[in-house]
Amino acid sequence: MRVQHTLLFLSSQLIGAVGLGFNLNTTKLPIYPLSTDSQFAFVLEEKLALSNNHGANTGEVLRAASQIVPGDFESWYQEFTFLADQMRVFANSTKNTLSARNAHFRASSYYRTADFFLHGNDSDPRLITLWDNMLEDFSAAIKLLPLPAEKIEIRADGFTIPAYFYPADSESQSSTGKRGCGGKKPTVLVGSGYDGSQEELYHSIGAEIIARGWNFVTYEGPGQPTVRRQQGLGFRPDWWNVVTPVVDYLANRSDVDMSSLALGGFSFGGTLAPLAASREHRFAAVLAIDGLWSLQDSIEAQLPEQLVAIFNSGNETVFNYVVEEALASPDTPTNFRWLVEQGMWSFATTSPFDWFTRLGEINLDGVVPNITAPVFVGQGQNDDSTRGQPEILAKALGDQGYYYSFRTDLGAGEHCQLGAEAQLNQITLDWLEGVFEKAK
Repeated sequence: MRVQHTLLFLSSQLIGAVGLGFNLNTTKLPIYPLSTDSQFAFVLEEKLALSNNHGANTGEVLRAASQIVPGDFESWYQEFTFLADQMRVFANSTKNTLSARNAHFRASSYYRTADFFLHGNDSDPRLITLWDNMLEDFSAAIKLLPLPAEKIEIRADGFTIPAYFYPADSESQSSTGKRGCGGKKPTVLVGSGYDGSQEELYHSIGAEIIARGWNFVTYEGPGQPTVRRQQGLGFRPDWWNVVTPVVDYLANRSDVDMSSLALGGFSFGGTLAPLAASREHRFAAVLAIDGLWSLQDSIEAQLPEQLVAIFNSGNETVFNYVVEEALASPDTPTNFRWLVEQGMWSFATTSPFDWFTRLGEINLDGVVPNITAPVFVGQGQNDDSTRGQPEILAKALGDQGYYYSFRTDLGAGEHCQLGAEAQLNQITLDWLEGVFEKAK
C-alpha cells in the first residue's frame, strides 16, 4: 500500500511538473496562437501553413479553429472530418480539373488532420478509415497535376516502402533544372519524422522543388503513418535500410541524375536523414530540417527530473505506472499526452518505457564522421523542441556542415519554419542548387 501511495504521489508530481514544462506561455508568443491549448495551437499553425501550396485554405482552418474545444480530441476530430467531407463533395461535384485537384488536396489534408489526436487507442477504426480516405483523395489530386505523380511501392528487407515520384517541371528556368532537358534530372528524396506524412511534404517543399526543374520523391518507412497502419511496423534505428532500397530504385530510372541526388528530412527526419547518409553514400547533399541529434535527449530536457531518474534507473514497472497515471489524468497537458501516445503508436508498443528506450536508440552518436555529403542544418530561432541540437550537429560536421538559423522576427523561427515555407525553400534549395552546380 505504501508503494502504491508513493507511485500516486509521483504521478501527481509529474502532472504538475509536466504542466509547467509543456503549457503555453502567452506572454512570449512569436506567433498568434489559434488555441489556448498549446499543442492544438501548434498543429493548427502547421495545417494553416499548408495553404502555401493548395493543401488548405486559411478561412477553412480558421473556422475549424474557432469551433474546436481546446484539449478536446473528439471536438478536433469532428471539425476536421466535417471539413474533409465537404471538400470531398466539392471535388466530386466539379468537372474542372484544377478545381477538383485543389479540393481533393484539401480533403486529404483535413482527413489527415482529423486523425492527428486519435493515436492513444490503436484499435480505433477511425485510424484506418480516415487514412484510407486521405490516401484516396491525395491519389486523386496527384493524378490531376500537370505532370501526374507516380505512386510506387519499393520492396525492402521484410517490409514495403510506399513512395511518390513527382517528375520535374520541364519548363523550369533554373540552371540546374534546364540541364539535361528531357533526360536525367536532379532529384530530391525527402522523408518526414515522428508524426508527419509524406503527403504533406508536397505542399511544404515539393511543389517548389518540382518548379525548379528537379524530380521530387517522398517515402515512408516503419513507424511512419502509412507503413505503421498497413504493415504494423514501428520505427527502427537502421534507417539506411529504409533509404537504400529507394536509392536503388532511383538509380534504375532513366530520368534521375544520380550525380545530383539529395536526401532531406523534416523534424525527426532531421535525425533520420543524416543517419541514413552515414551508410548510404550516393547522395550529393543532405538537408536536415531541423537538425536533431537525439529526439530522446530533446524530450528528456523537458521532462521532470524525477521521471528521468526513474527511467534511467531501468525500473520499467514504475516508469510505466507513473506515465500511465499521468495519461489518465484530465489535468495532463495535451502536449505530453500526444507525445507519449504518438510515440507508443509509432513504435508499435503499449509500454511507455519501451517507447522511450527504443527512441533513444535512434541518434547520431558516432555516425557523423561517416557522412560524406555536405549537410544543410536548419534551426528555427524559436524552436524549443530542438534544444540547441542543430548547433551541435553543425559543429560535429565541421566544414561539411552548413548551419542556418531562421529568424523569429521574420516569422520563420518556428519548428521546420512552419508558415514561412517561402523562406525555408529559398534558403535550403538555393544552397542545394549550388551543390548540384558543383557536382557537374
